[in-house]
Amino acid sequence: MDQDKASFNEVSKMFRQRLDQELSGKQKPTDESNIDTRSYGAFKKQYLPKHHSLYEQICIFSEKSLPFKPDAKKAEQLRESIQICHLNTTPTGVYSASFLMPLIFIGIAFLLFFILPIGLGGSPNSFFLILSLFISMGLMFIMQQIPSFLANSWRMKASNQMVLATFYIVTYMRHTSNLELAVNFAAEHLNPPLSLDLRKVIWDVETQKYASLKESLDAYLETWRKWNMEFVESIHLIQSSLYETSTDRRLNTLDKSLNVILDETYEKMLHYAHNLKGPLTTLNMLGVILPILTLVMLPLVVNFFPAFRWYHLFAIYNVLLPSMVFLLGQNILSTRPGGSGDEDITKKNPRLKKYQNVVIKIGKKDMFFSPMYMAVMIFLVLFIFGLTPLIWHSMAPQVDFGVPSTGAFRIVNTVYADPDLQFDYKFLNYRQKLSADGEYLDDYLGPFGLGAMLMGILIPLSIGYSIGLYHTLRSKNIMKVRKQSKKLEVEFSSALFQLGSRIGDGIPAELAFGKVSGIMQDTVSGKFFKLVHVNITRLGMSVEQSIFDTEKGALVYFPSDLIESSMKVLVESSKKGPLVASQALLNIAEYIKQMHRVDERLKDLMGDVISSMKSQVLFLTPVISAIVVGITSMITKILGSLTEKLSTIGTDGGSGVGTGNLMSMFGGAGIPTYQFQIVVGLYVVQLAYILTSIGNGIENGPDVISKRYAIGQNVTKSAVLYAVLAFVVILLFNVVAGGILGQMQT
Repeated sequence: MDQDKASFNEVSKMFRQRLDQELSGKQKPTDESNIDTRSYGAFKKQYLPKHHSLYEQICIFSEKSLPFKPDAKKAEQLRESIQICHLNTTPTGVYSASFLMPLIFIGIAFLLFFILPIGLGGSPNSFFLILSLFISMGLMFIMQQIPSFLANSWRMKASNQMVLATFYIVTYMRHTSNLELAVNFAAEHLNPPLSLDLRKVIWDVETQKYASLKESLDAYLETWRKWNMEFVESIHLIQSSLYETSTDRRLNTLDKSLNVILDETYEKMLHYAHNLKGPLTTLNMLGVILPILTLVMLPLVVNFFPAFRWYHLFAIYNVLLPSMVFLLGQNILSTRPGGSGDEDITKKNPRLKKYQNVVIKIGKKDMFFSPMYMAVMIFLVLFIFGLTPLIWHSMAPQVDFGVPSTGAFRIVNTVYADPDLQFDYKFLNYRQKLSADGEYLDDYLGPFGLGAMLMGILIPLSIGYSIGLYHTLRSKNIMKVRKQSKKLEVEFSSALFQLGSRIGDGIPAELAFGKVSGIMQDTVSGKFFKLVHVNITRLGMSVEQSIFDTEKGALVYFPSDLIESSMKVLVESSKKGPLVASQALLNIAEYIKQMHRVDERLKDLMGDVISSMKSQVLFLTPVISAIVVGITSMITKILGSLTEKLSTIGTDGGSGVGTGNLMSMFGGAGIPTYQFQIVVGLYVVQLAYILTSIGNGIENGPDVISKRYAIGQNVTKSAVLYAVLAFVVILLFNVVAGGILGQMQT
């Protein structure tokens, strides 16, 4: 009765306001830009991503500085994307930024790689000039596609919440057939971005942009007709339930609306899983297999191109290729249909954010420290040790240490050692550069030594391990809380069924919680119900307080939107009597069971794809890369020894011209093994990060917490595996190279 009275008061208040406005002769606002409400504006400012603001400022600046108008067709596409992701810009601003930003970029590149080198008496860097030109052309295309990319990201996040949104609306309307209150109920319990969309639907009615919620909702659904037709059909079925004359027909229509979105979501995900094979194969070949296999040939190729340096390799393998893999992955994710992925529980319950820190118990108190401090400390220690060869050479350029090839095993200083003493292994091993005619220059390149290369492994390890550790520590505690809540959600359908049955038998809800907790005492659901029962019996709380209290409520220890909405429905439906509450719980139990069934089917569909990507990240990429680094170290060592032999021949009176040509061919210092290994190791870390993000997006959608946890686990394991294997393989292949060179000497 109280609920009906509240609904009547809200509707009557809305009509009184509209009637007063029409009688006063005020015009109905038609332009959304002239409307501003504090609640919607504050909500939008709080939940829209920060990079939106930066991009909006760039577009506004570009439109004022160098305006370019797109054609009508392109402008309409941009306008649609801008509207979907709530950007405060125009198609002209987007198009202007796509021309102005590349021009600024190419201007800076021209200054750095052409004007400055000439001004300093050198020659312009043609490689980076050409590379900058290609990057600027790609940047032009990317800047034009940013609204589309943001809109696709927004759609994917919103689509992942649509099953849950339909569930909330249907659940509420089963006991209260009021669409306005049901949409508001869904907006309160969903996280952004769909909650922002639903609030805007209500906001448009309150500001009289549309005459009714149905008109506002229909206008919003038109933006999804091309992308998520099942959601449109479900909402239309929900709207049609308002016109049913009997309660049974109304409830059947509501049930059908939820079944429609569940069944069609499963079918779309089935087609998506079948179509993933081709794009993932392309991604694997272009981003993983071909680049790594190409590295094997580089030690030979670079000797014919003496100007090729490690920073060229870095630009290709650590800038261009990861960017290409990232864009291909985002293109794959943009076609993913919506599912029922998990949400960030820290947004719903800010008290959980403290568990994103490292928890240290001191006495009875918990101290919280940011994982950033620990990750940065480990990074600095490993990174500085990895830079030891460069630091050593900068402080004492002529000092090196090595292991002689004759006599007992000992380490000697190569500067002060016997000049006739040969060394199998050197720590730094910097080599003199050769001119085109085979003459040694006063410039050195390196380090090529075994010790330096082994120390260099610490650099990619420091980056990969610190990134992985930071993400692991930030998400580990939250994942524990979520897993406990997920266990509760799995059991919750049967628990709600029992609770609904007890309430239907006439037992008050206060006592029903205690009865069910006694039956399910060894389960997570039993613990949840027992906590509610303890709050009622010992703390004297009401049912609503025992569940929703911000300090002692059961939801504080079991944060879950699904459970929260179910309990809120219980509290509100119990106001209409135990039979209504019992029926509401039984229906919720059935819905939860259906949603869980669809989730399991989707996981089965994605199983092969996800397992393939995990094996790629955790095993194949680091193993292949470590082997490539080992082979490279062997080839480089052999070529370096050939250079020394050829220089000895030339000194002893061999053919000067022929020997010089051979020395310039084999003795091109090429890429030092130290820098080569760092480039490959960083590429392994980058691939692990990008492929893990793509795999998690395919499996869970835009789930931030599971993404952090997966990155923490996979990047750490991949970096450690690469470091260990690279260390072993480099030692092994250098021993093989030493044996080959020993046979050549004999």
